Amino acid sequence: MLVNRTSRLATLAALGMLAAGPALAQGCKPAVPDSALVKPGTLVMSTNPTLPPLQYVDQTGTLKGMRVELGTEIAKRLCLTPEYIRIEFSAMIPGLQSGRWDMINTGIFFTPARANLMQMIPYEKQAISISVPAGKGATVTKPEDLAGKTVGVEIGGFEENKTKALNEELKGKGLAPMTIRTFDNFALAYQALRAGQVEAVVSIDGVAKEYSDRGDFARALHGLYATPVALAFKNKPLAEAVLKVLNEMKADGSYQKLFDQFGALPTDGDLTLAGPAT
Repeated sequence: MLVNRTSRLATLAALGMLAAGPALAQGCKPAVPDSALVKPGTLVMSTNPTLPPLQYVDQTGTLKGMRVELGTEIAKRLCLTPEYIRIEFSAMIPGLQSGRWDMINTGIFFTPARANLMQMIPYEKQAISISVPAGKGATVTKPEDLAGKTVGVEIGGFEENKTKALNEELKGKGLAPMTIRTFDNFALAYQALRAGQVEAVVSIDGVAKEYSDRGDFARALHGLYATPVALAFKNKPLAEAVLKVLNEMKADGSYQKLFDQFGALPTDGDLTLAGPAT
């Protein structure tokens, strides 16, 4: 059963604030001015912690995952205190534009259209997977096998757009269209898959692999529509400071070490900033 989206957003926003990390060392001077931050001395980041192992909440209620560790390290190197706001993805961009947080740290897919709205640093490669119930045979071996099926996906993101594009491709081939059901987050989509309310879920490779490794669901397809994901900012000076930190992490090896720890893939080549001129 779907949870009312408005009330869920409000609940997550109210309960989701989390300050993390040890106190900053005395004499550590912030690399960005308070005027470039939502809260003085603090890097406020939005995250959608429903994507294990990249970002999730463990059984003790602790926020964990590769992107959480990356954000905390960025804040540390900027001499800022990290703070996370847990929120649904559909609220991320509006919240950034309205000044509710400094940085979207949820693995937002990079597109030129989004780079026209905000400053973005592509840093990781992600592709799309199709998850199906475990133990029911290979019912999906190619994208065309989704024709006529009810498919779940998180609302408002790259995955939803690609699912809709795939649906148009199926119809163009004369195949039955999918019934696409959108959910506030991937966790709810997978709950619907478990309950038999959908026949497949479209998610990112890292999440689908995690569920597959647990034995919860089968990853029928993966590696579809490989696209870089990014950190996103409204404030260009902050984005430039974070880019400098990321390049320093690449130079000292800690960047690759973090990716290797979680089996993630960094983007190819040098890290760069893309976004509006101002």
